[in-house]
Formats: sequence, C-alpha cells, structure tokens
Amino acid sequence: MVSPTIVREVVSFLKLYPPFNHIAEEDLSLLAGQIKMQYVPQGNFIFRQADQPYPYFFVVKKGNIRIIQDSTDAIDLVDTCDEGDVFGVRALLAGDNYIASAQAEEDSLLYEIPIQDFQKLLEKYPRVALYFVAGFASGITVLKPENLANTQKAHTSLNASPAAGWAELALDTLQIAIRKRLIACPPEQTIQAAAQTMSQYNVGSLLIIDEAQKPLGIITDADFRKKVVSKPEVSHNQAVSNIMSSPVKTIKPEANLAEITMLMARHKITHLCVTEDGTPHTPAISVISQRDVVTAQGNNPAVLIKQILQCEDLTQLRLLRDKVDELVKMYLAQAVGIPFISFIITEINDVLMEKITQIAQKQLAEAGWQAPELKFCFMSLGSEGRKEQFLRTDQDNALIYETPSEEAAPNAQAYFLALGKGIVELLEACGFEKCPADMMASNPLWCLSVRAWQQQFRQWISEPDTRALLFANIFFDFRPISGEPQLADDLKTFLFAEIEQSQLFLPFLAKNAMQNPPPLSFFRQFVVEKSGEHKNEFDLKARAMMPLADAARVLAYEFRLPAYYSTFERFSQVAQLDENLQGICEAAAMAYEILLKLRATYGFKNQNSGRFINPDELNKLERQTIRNIFKTIEKLQQTLQVRFRLDFIRG
Repeated sequence: MVSPTIVREVVSFLKLYPPFNHIAEEDLSLLAGQIKMQYVPQGNFIFRQADQPYPYFFVVKKGNIRIIQDSTDAIDLVDTCDEGDVFGVRALLAGDNYIASAQAEEDSLLYEIPIQDFQKLLEKYPRVALYFVAGFASGITVLKPENLANTQKAHTSLNASPAAGWAELALDTLQIAIRKRLIACPPEQTIQAAAQTMSQYNVGSLLIIDEAQKPLGIITDADFRKKVVSKPEVSHNQAVSNIMSSPVKTIKPEANLAEITMLMARHKITHLCVTEDGTPHTPAISVISQRDVVTAQGNNPAVLIKQILQCEDLTQLRLLRDKVDELVKMYLAQAVGIPFISFIITEINDVLMEKITQIAQKQLAEAGWQAPELKFCFMSLGSEGRKEQFLRTDQDNALIYETPSEEAAPNAQAYFLALGKGIVELLEACGFEKCPADMMASNPLWCLSVRAWQQQFRQWISEPDTRALLFANIFFDFRPISGEPQLADDLKTFLFAEIEQSQLFLPFLAKNAMQNPPPLSFFRQFVVEKSGEHKNEFDLKARAMMPLADAARVLAYEFRLPAYYSTFERFSQVAQLDENLQGICEAAAMAYEILLKLRATYGFKNQNSGRFINPDELNKLERQTIRNIFKTIEKLQQTLQVRFRLDFIRG
C-alpha cells in the first residue's frame, strides 16, 4: 500500500501538468495510490518499437526521454519528453504494439500510470479524454494531426461519449427545438383554406410546398394583413401562391441559435424553413419563427447586426465593434469551435463594412460628388478576405468597378478613389488600422476598373517573379463585401482561366509557399526572433500560420474552388475532392483552426495582434500542439514538392 505522504507528493506533481490538472484532487489521489515509480539509467530503453504495450503509460518525473523510430535507412527522432510530459499512451486507443522506441537520454525517474484505473477518469473527464484524442500527449502519439479528423472513432475507442470531449473544441451554442410536425399546404390551396389551417393549428405562418415537400414559399400573419385584409380586391378563393413570399430562406436542422438569428437579421425576415440539408432542394421539416428565437434566448450576436444596420453615428459604430471583441473573448473562454467563431465575426464585420460603405457614399453625395452609373465592389483581402480576422489587424482591401468609356474614365476613377479613401478612413475610425504597405482601396494602384484588374492579374500570372507572387498571396484572397458581388465573382472566373492557361504560375506559387519551412530542429525551446522589437518572441504567423495559408491557396487555385473559403475550409474542400490528399489536408485544416484560436487567445491576453508570442507563456500542451503542427506543415510541404515537381524549378 502506498503511503499517504507519497500519494500527496504524486498528486502535487501531477496536478501541475495537463491533462492531470483537469482532474479533481480526490480522484487524482485515488489514481496516485496505484502509481509506481521507475528509475531508468541513461541509455536504457523503456520499451522498443514493435514491443507489446505495457498495461500502463508513463509520465516523466525527472530527466529526459527520447522517442525514436526505426525507418528503412535511418533512426528518426520523433520527439523528446521532459518533466511532466506523457508518453507511451497508444495502448489507450489501440492495444497494438508500440510504433516507436523510448530511450532515456539521461538518468530519469518515471511514473507508471495503470491504464485500467485511468480509463475510468477518461469517461468522467471529457477534457482529459480530449487531450489524448487530439494527439497532444508526447511520445508514441495517440493521434498525430493526420488523424485528428477521425475524432469519432477515437472517442469510441476511449469508451467515451462521442460528443463529450470534442465539445471542448467544437461547442455549439443553443439549438432551437425543431417541431416534429410540419404545418404546410400546396400552392393551389385557397387563401381561405390556408387561413383556416393556420387558425386550426394556432401558428403564425404556413409553409407552401410542392409534391416532393420541397419549400416553394411561405405566408405569415403579416402577409394576410398586408396582402389580403387591406386589399378588398383580393379574393379569398385565390390560390395561396398569389400572396406567398418566395423564395423562402432555408437552414439546416442542426443550425445553432446564433446562425438562425443572424440570418434573420441579415435578410430582415422573421421565419426560416428547416430542410433536410439546409437548401430548398430537399424536403422541408419545419419552420422556425422569430418567436422561437426569442423564447430560446434573449440576447445573441444578431442584436449587434441589427444595431449596426440601424446605426448612423460613427462613434457608436466603433463602440458596437468593440462589443464584438468581447463576444470573441467569451466564445474563446467557452471553447466554442473556431469555424463557428469565424462565421460570427465574418458576418458582423461584413455588415459593418457594408454600413461604412453606405456612409462613405452618403458623405460623398453631401460633398457634391456625382456618382457614376457604374457598378462597383469593395473587396477585403488577406486574412479578412479569408474570413480569419478575429482581431482587428491592419486593413487590406481593394475596389473594383465596371470599366467606363474612355471619356468617362477620369471622372469614374476620381469618384471611386474618393470612395475608397472614405471607406478606409471610416474603417480606421472603427479601430481597423491602415495598412503600412498601403494595400488599400485608397491607393490608386488598388482601385481599378474591371479591365485594369484583369490586366494586373494577367501580368502577375504570366510573369511570376518575387514581386508578383507577393501580391498574388495577398490579392488572390479577395472577397466581395459591399456593392455588386458579381464583379468579384467574374474576376475570380477570369483568374481561374488565366491560371489554367499558364504552365508556370501554380508551380511558382507552390515554390513560394515553401519559403517558410517549419523549424523542426528544436525540442526544448522555440526558434525565436534574434533582434528587433520582438526579440526572443516566437512569430506564430510567419513560422506556423503562413506556411499553411500559402499551401491552402495553391490547392484552392489548382482545384478552382469557386467559393470564398477560409484556409481551413480550403483544406476541407480539397480533402473531399482528392482522396490522396485527404489525410494531410484534414490534418492541416485542424492545425490552422488551432493556430487561429491560439493567436486570438494570446492577442486578447496581451492586447496586441497575437502574432508574436513569448514562448515562456506557452504551457506544455500548447508547446506540444505547435510541435505536432510543425510536423504536419513539413509533410504538407513535402506533398507540394512532389505534386508540383518543385525540384525542377530554380529560384
């Protein structure tokens, strides 16, 4: 029997490190009573590759352990584990043989933790299960980033609920209970019969569906007041299709509350149709009303959108945008999933910039400017163009407008440049700093007609030198925000066609994406900046995020992805399109989500952009996470190297 003194010593040590710091002390004490200590002299092996697993895994109490793997022609150093690190946990998931060896690099003391006792804690503590499922335990990694996407299978192996641990990283907000019974009628139903149906079921809306139960439109109490009661000429025997609102906005059954409320606010509607896949091309399931939303939750992000849409005061707009930062902080603290946060912030930022565009146009009109009869589109670039701007970093934007006649060109250029300058100034007033490199719509170089943008893109593609590739990395991530989005869509179609005709551009873009190889040489410390303002800080953007974003951009244009996707969405789309790239792309998508969250978390903590991080602030879990991500980046870049035959490209 282990003495109480030793138990207290073990508990005091373990609770300093993940995942044990998520276990209640009483449970940790029970576990500590079953733990044994092992001394391993320098050079000795704890286990060897292909050995059968022990019924326990290890925690380093003191010393240093090398995890090495025998390959065909060499011995690879997979990882190193020092004080507090966990290794040898593969038996938790599989029970098959070790896939690497563990050797003491110096005299070491290890805790042996029985798997049978520990599995009970996995079921009780989802965050502990998540630690192993996500592959953040050192050593013979449970799941490296390549396997992160297979979380369902991993949870099953852990005897934990599939929804338990993963909810820590992908927590949804509240969902509205979907009514099981669909209240609907066919389009030929009379107005009177439709009204009787609504009265019978005491509902404020009625869905109009076809024979396949697909939604055609919707009528509400408001429609009866505006289109029937106030219109004596409308016969109650007319078909209900004559007064229905169409098309009806649709949403998927699993949509969360924030998605629902923001769609309602954005489109100024009070009802949504729930369909099997969220599109109008599948059978309807139910209808969600604004009343359902109010009942489920009083305050939500949609309130911010409504306030922005109604606001005309610049000072108030900035205050509203400040509230968004608080919203992001709250979501991060609650471990809400990054894709969901990205959706929220993108929607709010887009509405804000649309509002600012309207204010800028109004200011020009009041100043006596005559707007040309030409369509235009204000576009975001860079991280905002990729829907990844969680923090208010500096602006990257551009403006495109219909090509005017030769005579009208000077006036058109002058007006849209003034508009671009106005938008940029207003964004700055709302807390979005100007771009130091002047890559904004206020710059005549980036406020161009359709023809001029096409010529610019064609030049970058046909002559992919260093400068052209630099601009391509920024401007090819454009996304329409306000104005006429078709101009941006047409520009993307043009861009695809130009790239398809070029034999050189994509390989050169891929070569350029290799300029930031991951620093794989460190184990105990991070590679940091050697001098300057950020001396001894780790550049999270340049060394971890940019290599992933650059690779995703290359693949997005190779596969001609039509939508304006984020980096992790680009990887996810490519994974679905090419099974040979599925594993690495799913791993890369997950890695980028983790980095976005890490940058936002430290950005809010340190009240800066989050780009540069003091390595001393990172805990062991974060350090191990980044190390695993570096290995994913290395494999991704090796994939690009082979895919685009980059060994044959000079420079």
